[in-house]
Amino acid sequence: MHSAVLYPEEYLAQGNMGRHETFTPRYGWLVKGCRAVQEDPHIFRAPDAIEHLGVGKNMVVAIRFWCLCCKLIQPGSGGACQLTELAQKLFTGPAAYDPYLEDEGTLWLLHWQIFLPRLEAVSWPLAFNKCQLTSFDTRQLAWMLYQAGQKYERWQGISPTTWERDASCLLRMYADDRAAGDIDCPFTRLGLLQRVPGSNQFAFHTGEKPGLPPLIFAAACFSYMQHYSGQGVRTITLQKLSYDFNSPGVVFKIPESAAGSLLEQAAEMMPLFSLEHVAGNVQLHLREKNLTPEHLYWLALEEYYKESI
Repeated sequence: MHSAVLYPEEYLAQGNMGRHETFTPRYGWLVKGCRAVQEDPHIFRAPDAIEHLGVGKNMVVAIRFWCLCCKLIQPGSGGACQLTELAQKLFTGPAAYDPYLEDEGTLWLLHWQIFLPRLEAVSWPLAFNKCQLTSFDTRQLAWMLYQAGQKYERWQGISPTTWERDASCLLRMYADDRAAGDIDCPFTRLGLLQRVPGSNQFAFHTGEKPGLPPLIFAAACFSYMQHYSGQGVRTITLQKLSYDFNSPGVVFKIPESAAGSLLEQAAEMMPLFSLEHVAGNVQLHLREKNLTPEHLYWLALEEYYKESI
């Protein structure tokens, strides 16, 4: 639990630049990384890590980074890593929710995790929150990231080339560009970025996302409350959930109407929260006093995977 809530600028200022080595998270990497850590917490520093993981040296670094970025592992002492509770529930053990990462809902969930503190790849929240370009190529997105980064002292010394590597990785991670043969990354299935027909430009897809499960969206809303709203908060407006920094609406690129519809569907499946109209605002309200947003996050996931198995 986070005892204090920072302003968005403080989260960005305390984050990290991506150590993805220009690699997007490929099919199988996240599960492979988690299972390797389960067997050997020091795997990413082990002399035989290349042989054990079956990838090149730079890919070992990238697998560690993406597992860390998605909050599936956390660093321990002496260079060791340990699985987070999420990784254990998703991938390991006989009751694992999605042991082979076959459920698209898991991809939406892991995409969400990238935007939770600590921010391990600041270009991702900068792009999703700050980009006002209607369409862009790698260089234009990189310049936007570079300019946005100049507002934070921590990022003022980062070269444009570094921002361009992040921009290229981000586009390849999310752009559904199967026509170009680029299908190495499972996150392209989410449809968050689309190529502009007849050009080398891409654009965020900001409409409804039919593949986004209501309970996964609700879990993200509870997670947002936990990490960005402070302890003891039991209500939050739909407007905040749709438009605020790193909010589910921004991270999933959906309009407020779609956010409300998803929460209404989730509330029918999980009647521990409700949407209420208060003074002209729609608010998400937790019904049970003894249940925190963190509790509801786990309950939403449990309910989702119970239904999807």
